[in-house]
Amino acid sequence: MKHGKKYRESLTKYDAAKKYDVAQACKLVKDLHYAKFDETVELAVTLHLEKNQTMRDTLVFPHQFTGEKRVLVFCKEDRVQEALDAGATYAGSTEYIDKVKGGWTDFDVAVATPDMMKDVGRLGMVLGRKGLMPNPKTGTVTTDITAAVSELKKGRTEFRADKGGVIHIAVGKVSMSENDTAENVNTFLSELNRKKPTDAKAGFVRSVSLSSTMGPGVWIDYKEEA
Repeated sequence: MKHGKKYRESLTKYDAAKKYDVAQACKLVKDLHYAKFDETVELAVTLHLEKNQTMRDTLVFPHQFTGEKRVLVFCKEDRVQEALDAGATYAGSTEYIDKVKGGWTDFDVAVATPDMMKDVGRLGMVLGRKGLMPNPKTGTVTTDITAAVSELKKGRTEFRADKGGVIHIAVGKVSMSENDTAENVNTFLSELNRKKPTDAKAGFVRSVSLSSTMGPGVWIDYKEEA
């Protein structure tokens, strides 16, 4: 991949092979930022996952940086008002299942009550492809609609490892303070360590890097917690 002049210039401003602590990495990413828009700061974590291991969960960052999420709740008619009162943007059953079947995905996250999953599960071609399928592991299949919607409105974020064992997750914006971004990074790394598979071996986290949307990556010197 051929990079532009500004990208190549940013590479001369730091040691791209060196590993930095989280605070230094956050400062560097901010300093190396050159695009005219407010770039997203992204973390890439490569994991050592065995064939039977996966990593998928959620967390709430201490410092929010995204707009309010549009939440769709798949539920029976008698719980629609409860979902809307909790802050859901949309709530219902058949009408929204039919809309999604038709390709409608004008929402950021979907929640479903367990009694709706038989029908919602058939929307895999649409929801699965966009990573919107409700899942018990991420708290989006639940009987507690109010708690789920409340957490999502606060900014609860899902993360998952791809087929290569890499988690890509946004942790801030370059306009944020370095301290706030660093706190978000440390929160994620602590959560990742806390929720790693019980049979994970030493060296579970292979590498951690931080970058802005357009900028180069900065390696983080990650010390795996015991």
